[in-house]
Amino acid sequence: MYRQIARTALERDFVRHRGSPTPAPRGGWIRAIRDALGMSTRELARRALVSPQRISQIERAERDRSLTLANLERIADAMGCSVEYVLVPRQPLDDMVWEQARVKASAEIGAVDHTMELEDQRPDASSHGQRIQELARRYVDKRGLWA
Repeated sequence: MYRQIARTALERDFVRHRGSPTPAPRGGWIRAIRDALGMSTRELARRALVSPQRISQIERAERDRSLTLANLERIADAMGCSVEYVLVPRQPLDDMVWEQARVKASAEIGAVDHTMELEDQRPDASSHGQRIQELARRYVDKRGLWA
């Protein structure tokens, strides 16, 4: 129950992010904002207490997608900005959980069915989907779902 509540709360936050991501400017956010502010590399370096060469390295690291969050936060603060860090699931969290539960249940039911077939005790094919759904329902929000 707790996990369902947590997923619902997170989904409310994801609504504003999903489907409308803001692409980074070609030269990176740091460079774009610094230029828009009219702040030179040297001025930003002074404010961030680093060398101008370090600012160039940081801007390059952002473009290369190797910038650490700690460095990004430090530079953002020096420019009067804050960092918003968010992971946005590609689909609703409930859908992800149920899909995984069905995959796990399907694998288990398939293995059981196979063993029964080997023993000439073929299970009723019409109940296959229902058995998967029932087992999936038991897997949702249980430890080991993603194992």
